[in-house]
Formats: sequence, structure tokens, C-alpha cells
Amino acid sequence: MMDKPAVETYGEPFHSDDRSVTLTTPSEFSYTETLMYLSRSAAECLHYVEGRSVYKLLEMEREPVLIEISEQDSSSIRIRFADRAPLSRAACGQAANYVREWFDLHTDLAPFYRMAKDDPLLGRLASDYVGLRIIGVPDLFEALIWAVLGQQVNLSFAYTLKKRFVQTFGRYTQWNGRQYWLFPKPSDIAALAVDELKKLQFTGKKAEYIIGIARLMETGALSKDGLMASGDFRAAERRLLEIRGIGPWTAHYVLMRCLRDPSAFPIGDAGLQNALKQLLQLPQKPPADEIRRLFVPWRSWEAYAVFYLWRSLV
Repeated sequence: MMDKPAVETYGEPFHSDDRSVTLTTPSEFSYTETLMYLSRSAAECLHYVEGRSVYKLLEMEREPVLIEISEQDSSSIRIRFADRAPLSRAACGQAANYVREWFDLHTDLAPFYRMAKDDPLLGRLASDYVGLRIIGVPDLFEALIWAVLGQQVNLSFAYTLKKRFVQTFGRYTQWNGRQYWLFPKPSDIAALAVDELKKLQFTGKKAEYIIGIARLMETGALSKDGLMASGDFRAAERRLLEIRGIGPWTAHYVLMRCLRDPSAFPIGDAGLQNALKQLLQLPQKPPADEIRRLFVPWRSWEAYAVFYLWRSLV
């Protein structure tokens, strides 16, 4: 039997039984909004939403382990080990840490809501979608590849490319008649030839970029820990921009969803432009200088403003 420590501080796990972990959630957290975001594409292949539960395959201690996430009550969520008991107490902590980062449970959103409250544009979005957090991509390789796949294509085709990539080079677990997938590792991709990705309908350039990123990560020349080591998001941005295939939009997307820079600002994002066009009832997408002007009052919270504007498109 596992020990059952009491709840300690916000966000710390406690074990409710031998196969589950419970996380307390901050007051500014909406499980419903989280499900809304996670359900946005039927082509998503790295998690599955069924009813009010989310299923996600994680690698723990070199083994694939399926977790089920559900809302326990208004102040906690439950992580259940769906296909097997946790391999160790460390695995419980690993699952809890992953979900905390994925769902952005560490961030204190109170300052964001104070800033947004009286804003004529952001105030309404903050009120309508209260509790929405930036659903992240904790793994750097996945975040970078997803961003590269999304370059200059619509979201639907980006999901198609990701599904092909994952199901060609990733691993899966079969449970209750459904396949659950793990994203490929850099070591799975680094030795590929460009033509192997072009068969999946990747452009030659994207194939080169992806293989190049995989090789950097496989050798240790690029890592999440390395990017975060200085504690300077601008230094991380400069390092990302040195990598072939990563421009300002890709760098800021990764800063926003993986490295958790609240001031990340993917200003060239088509969804951001469309959201502003729609909300401001403009005849065309606003130019970059106009977007910068609109974002001045939201300084230091640009990433969250972008995420709430994306939400308005659903």
C-alpha cells in the first residue's frame, strides 16, 4: 500500500488510493475551459477527451503509462492510472508535475484579471472565459516540431501532418480498443533522411528543419533545461532564433506554450489577427503596428491576451 500524505500546499499531490493522485487547483481555474481547448480538433492524436475525462499517454521510468484526468470537485482534479498501477511513488509525482505544467496550474492569474478587468476589449474576454489557462506543450521537442508543422498552413492540415508524424515514428499503447500515442523522441528522428518525411507530405524545408532540430536535441546542443538555465527569456529567444527553421513566430509560440514566458507575443499569428479583426469588426486583419498598439496596456501578459483572443474564435 502507498502512504497517503495529507494535502500540503496548493498544487501539491496527495494519493487518494493506490491508482490515483489528486491535485488541488487554484480558484482561477476552469476545467470546462480546459476541456474546450483540448477538444478543439477531432484529429488530435496525443490525448483523447471522452465526456469529462482526458486520457493521455506518458512515458514514466521508460514505460508508457496511460493516465485519466477528471474533475473531482470545484477545487481539485484527479489523475488516475488507467491501464496499470503506478510503477513507483516517483511516477505519481511525475504524473502530477506533468499535469500541473500542462494545465498551467502554477501561474497566479489574479494580476492578469486585475489588469484586464476594466479593459474595453480584454475585460469581456477575461469575464467570458474566466479560469482559462494557457494549455501548454511541456516537451520542448514536441513544442518545436508542432510549431514548425504549423508554419504557413492552416490548423487542420497541421493536425493532419502531426498525426502522420506521430503514427509513423511514435509508440502507442492499446487500451479498451483505442490506441494512445507518445510523441517521437529526437533519437527517433535524428537519423532520418529528408525523403522519409516528404512521404508524409512534409515540404523539403520542413523536413530539413525537423531533422535538424532533432539532431541538436539528440546531441544535447539544445534542451529545455539549457534554454531555461539563465532565467532570461530573451536569451532563450535569441538561442531559438539561431536555429534553422525557427523565426520570430515559432520562437514566441514555443516561449509561450513550453517555456512559459507570460510576455511571449507571436504577433504574426493568423489566429490572433483574425480574432482582433472579428472582435473589433474591422474590414481586414490589423497590421503589426496596430496590434502592437493594442497590446501596450497588456504588457507582461501578452501570451495570456493572445490565448484569450484565440479562445474567442471557437
